Amino acid sequence: MTVPEALYGLVLAGGRSRRMGSDKAALQTDDGETQLKRTVRLLNRHVDCVFVSTQADQSDDPVRSGFDQIVDAYDDLGPVAGILSAMDSDPEKSWLVLACDLPHIDDETIEFLVANADADCLATAYVSVVDGLPEPLCAIWRPGSRAIIEQYVADGYQCPRKMLINSPTRLLEQPAPGALHNVNTPGDLAGTGVEFMT
Repeated sequence: MTVPEALYGLVLAGGRSRRMGSDKAALQTDDGETQLKRTVRLLNRHVDCVFVSTQADQSDDPVRSGFDQIVDAYDDLGPVAGILSAMDSDPEKSWLVLACDLPHIDDETIEFLVANADADCLATAYVSVVDGLPEPLCAIWRPGSRAIIEQYVADGYQCPRKMLINSPTRLLEQPAPGALHNVNTPGDLAGTGVEFMT
């Protein structure tokens, strides 16, 4: 059953990219498009509107400043800060959350996730082709998931994957295996067609 609420998109771009040594949102594809811009463009085709999740000190930087933003309202929670901040901004919407560091993400993967979202589950996500666990950063989080996320945070947890594992989540097989491989280090970039922005 498809998610009935309006579906908003959230691109997570508030990380510090310490392992990469350079802003992952600014990684540039062969045609000169930043990874953040490409991700927003793709997601825009499948949701009602798209926001970029940032930290307060990132909101004016050139890579992020041209997008509608939701600034993290929580400290030291990683991706969960972005998800909760989005839910704060509109708690009645379902949120398709997508990391900005997925150079192979494609329309097919996003479209399949949206088409198979389950209104009877608190979230819909893909199964990782690497370890068989849920992929929390290409997932649809429904409004009811907020209470569970808040409880996990209150209990000292911040891993969104564990939240999906321990919650009613519909898990899907990826239609395009490899589409959700992310890049965290310069070594991960080899063979992806993505280069540092100059």
